[in-house]
Formats: sequence, structure tokens, C-alpha cells
Amino acid sequence: MKTAAPPLPVARTDGVRITLADGRQLIDGIASWWTACHGYNHPHIRDAVTRQLETMPHVMFGGLAHEPALSLARRLAALAPGDLNRVFFTDSGSVAVEVALKMAVHYWLNKGVRGRTKFVAFKGGYHGDTTSAMAISDPDEGMHKMFAGLLPEHHVLDLPRDEDSAKALDSFIAGHADEIAGLIVEPLVQGAGGMLFHAPAVLQKLRRIADKHDLLLICDEIFTGFGRTGAMFASEAAGIIPDIMCLSKALTGGTMALAATIARDHVFEAFWSDDPSHALMHGPTFMANPLACAAANASLDLFEEEPRLAQVEIVSRALAKGLEPCRGLPGVKDVRVLGAIGVVELARIDDMKALKAKFVDAGVWVRPFGNIVYLTPAFTILPDDLARLTGAVVKVLTP
Repeated sequence: MKTAAPPLPVARTDGVRITLADGRQLIDGIASWWTACHGYNHPHIRDAVTRQLETMPHVMFGGLAHEPALSLARRLAALAPGDLNRVFFTDSGSVAVEVALKMAVHYWLNKGVRGRTKFVAFKGGYHGDTTSAMAISDPDEGMHKMFAGLLPEHHVLDLPRDEDSAKALDSFIAGHADEIAGLIVEPLVQGAGGMLFHAPAVLQKLRRIADKHDLLLICDEIFTGFGRTGAMFASEAAGIIPDIMCLSKALTGGTMALAATIARDHVFEAFWSDDPSHALMHGPTFMANPLACAAANASLDLFEEEPRLAQVEIVSRALAKGLEPCRGLPGVKDVRVLGAIGVVELARIDDMKALKAKFVDAGVWVRPFGNIVYLTPAFTILPDDLARLTGAVVKVLTP
């Protein structure tokens, strides 16, 4: 707070534009942390929320239910791969991860298995800022390493990118399987850990290892879900079905806070019991908030009625073309694109504050972190606006 530049006051948003209080307009290159996949203030989502506001802004989801949540659960179950049919609503991505971890541990307890309370997670991973989510994120990540004394200890290992690392992971799990409840991974892209990509074959290896050792596989699709990598869900690219999937961010089109943890039928069946202690005891006050569910249903309407995934492919090609000139610039280590994610990885960023200011001066909202400059624009962005974004990245990074 003392050293950071003051935040820029925002007056309004529309489409891909952020209008500042002083009248300047910025083209948003990161869609509000990857959430506003349809752009800001989409009239269909706005109207759905307005109608819901007039009838029922909120009602507790304990002992009561409502159609916006029931409809959304049905639609998510239909969209998700395989038999991911059981939906548990929460109010943020971190909490969706917390619920997934609790669900996995409780799954084993309900099956009469004690001691499976640890997880395997992966270096470069990031799963949120709440306590258990921090504990399964990369322990050397700068935001969390000072909390080592607070956090539960789990196994954070190398992703199985090749046969040697796959064998090492398999061997490690073989020696610790009786204490491991499951594996958790961000499929295809480790987002806040540095926009690190991996091949679909990595997910296939994880699915095989989880099956071999009778472990649950959790896919954290909070960033990658809803088209960001090119498919509706990143796990689809590998042809795998996780046992548990976490969703948030673009779930409501960037309009309101909502998250979901979705389980396969066999996970749900471990909780379906005459014994009340088998129930998953977790109940956020605003879980399944009707306003947020209305926004999410409207967002899913747009995926059904408008060519969002085709637009992602167009954005992907434009990102690849527009960022390619960065490849030869001094200090650039890599340029990579997957779906509507474009990344320029630098050897280092010496003056982050100055770099961010240059992007604002160029009329774009781009927020580098670590050693990367990245773009994750709305899928609806027009070609000229996307060209201005990629052009600003090239210009700002050119000495």
C-alpha cells in the first residue's frame, strides 16, 4: 500500500473499454482478471440480473432452493464432460477449491478410509489465497511463501511433462498413496503461477496415475473454464474426466461473484447416506445467490446463442500474429499463445511500476506480473481493438 502506485479511479465500463474518472479510455487486455469473456455490461446479462433483482435478490440456500440455481446446476452438468453431474455452489474460486479439498477428504472418510488428508499439487500452480488453497499452490510463489508456518503441508511436485517425471511422480505416489486424497491441477495453463502451458498428454498421465493408485483427480478450471483455452473446458482437450472440477471467474461473464465445485456421480454417492454425518458440511452465506445465478444462466445463453468458441479461435490467431514481433526483442525469452491467452515471457522485469504506467499511457489496461506480460481479452473484442492491444505490447517492450 505504501509503495504501489495509487489505483486508477474508474467511472464506467462498456464492451472492452474502461473509462477512467478523468475521461481517459483504456482497452482492457485482461478482461478483469479473465472474467469478462463477453465484454463489460453485456445487455443480455444486465437485463437478466435486473429482472432477478425485481423478484428475489437473495435467499438462503439452506432448506430453501430456487429456480435460477436449479437451472444453472442442470446446465453445468450438461456442459461438463462425462458424469460431472453434482454441483455445489460457492461464492469465489478460492472457496470452490477449499470445497473440492474438503469433498475429497470427506469422500474417503465416508468410505471408511482414514488418513488420506494430503494432496499432490504441482510446481507453478496457483489455486487461490485462502489457507488451504495457498497450501496447495507453489510454495515458492511470492505471495504465499511467508505463510509456511501456518499452512498445512502437502506434496508439491513437478508436473509429469515427460516419461522420467511421470515415473518419478508415479513412484512417489506409490510410496505415499495411503495418505493422499487426490491430485489437483490447473489443466493446460497454470495461470497466476506464470501462464505456464503444458500439453494435453500431461493431463492424460495424471488421469492414469490417479486411476492406478485409486486417487481423486481435481481439475481447477477457474481460469481455464468457459472457453479461455479454446474448448469449453480445458480438460476436454485431453479427453479426460476429472473426479471434481472447480469453476468461477467467467462463470457469470465477469458480472458477479459465483463459483461451483462439480463432482462425478461416484463421488456424490459416497455422501448419499442415511447417516447425517456423511453430509458435506459447508454452507457459504451467499452460496447460489439468485442474482449471480441469473447472471451465470445469461452467460451460458450467450455461449449457446453466439459463436464464442469460434471467436476464441479468431482471437487466438490474432494474438499469435500480433505478438510475434516480440520474439526477437531484447530480453524476451518466449512468446506463446493458447486460445485467448497470449504471453510474452521476459528474462526479468526491472521496474514493474514504470512498465504498467507505459501501458496506461499507450491507452491499454495490461497488468504484467512476475516476468510476464500477457493478454487475456474478452472473446468479443473487435480486430482493431485487439490490434491496438498487441501493438501496445510490442511498442512498450521495444527498447
